[in-house]
Amino acid sequence: MTLALYRDDPYMRDARATVLAHTSEGGVVLDATIFYPTGGGQPGDAGMLHWEGGQLEIATAVKGEGEAVVLVPAIPGALPEVGTELRQSLDWERRYAHMRIHTALHLLSVVLPHPVTGGSIGAEKGRLDFMMEEPIEDRDAVEEALNALVGRDLPVTESWITDAELDANPGLVKTMSVAPPRGSGRVRLVRIGAGEAQVDLQPCGGTHVARTGEIGPLRLGKLEKKGRANRRVNILFG
Repeated sequence: MTLALYRDDPYMRDARATVLAHTSEGGVVLDATIFYPTGGGQPGDAGMLHWEGGQLEIATAVKGEGEAVVLVPAIPGALPEVGTELRQSLDWERRYAHMRIHTALHLLSVVLPHPVTGGSIGAEKGRLDFMMEEPIEDRDAVEEALNALVGRDLPVTESWITDAELDANPGLVKTMSVAPPRGSGRVRLVRIGAGEAQVDLQPCGGTHVARTGEIGPLRLGKLEKKGRANRRVNILFG
């Protein structure tokens, strides 16, 4: 099991850890990690491992067996031995861009309140696919509404509910293609805004900024038709 430090504090850039295991494919499993593993449309983190006498570049992180997170080296090389204490550090600019885009996509789902059929998060842009037959008539209005939510500098917080509570409130789930992260008996909810100013609440296991103001200006990119009742909306940093 790997302790998910990225979930406890998504702003943590460096942390100490101990090597628990190696995988047959050449990956490294730590007892605790700041590396987010690929999932929910968000790419796995990249960065470095540093230990006495060596270092290793990490290209990405993926989910392993059970609660393990596997760090995948950029190129094959000598791995730190099991039991080695080391320091892990993120490619922070890339991770922070993912956090900003991911939170922006939650806001996009507020501006366009349609079922979400897919999505992708990058360091420069992101997209959501919506179940909607008609095209967007006024892209400027959508862009303006999106930036208005960013400009309100709303807090982004989390809470947890049980699997049973989620089953009793299916309307919380906006995504049709990605199931909420389950397995531990509880599900993490990401909330944007608070009280009467709350604008969004949905299950999500990814990393987010603490306030929407951190996202910065956004603009709509390409609008694409992906089937009879499916529209793809791309967003980019302004």
